[in-house]
Amino acid sequence: MASLHTTRFVFLTEPGSEDEDRTLKRREKNRVAAQKSRKRQTQRADLLHEACELLEQRNRKLRREVDSLHEEQRMLSETLGAHERFCPIMHCSFASSSLQPDTMEARSV
Repeated sequence: MASLHTTRFVFLTEPGSEDEDRTLKRREKNRVAAQKSRKRQTQRADLLHEACELLEQRNRKLRREVDSLHEEQRMLSETLGAHERFCPIMHCSFASSSLQPDTMEARSV
């Protein structure tokens, strides 16, 4: 059974030769570039994490506000329902007909 592997070619150069110097400089430059790339990637991930945290905080705040507004709406609906039972305007046929838009226009003319 044949195993899969990669073969590396190593070119031997004389120590201190120009080829070796270029290779070493290229490797160092590549190493520095890789470090910078990893650092930028980490910084981007940190910024995304921070933005995510802020959005989650904002979402929690907005959900609390929605809950509060629903509660306020419920209380106002209860108050209105209690008021409607005793409101003389709601039970007066003249008052309710005078509040209709057609009658209001006729009176203002």
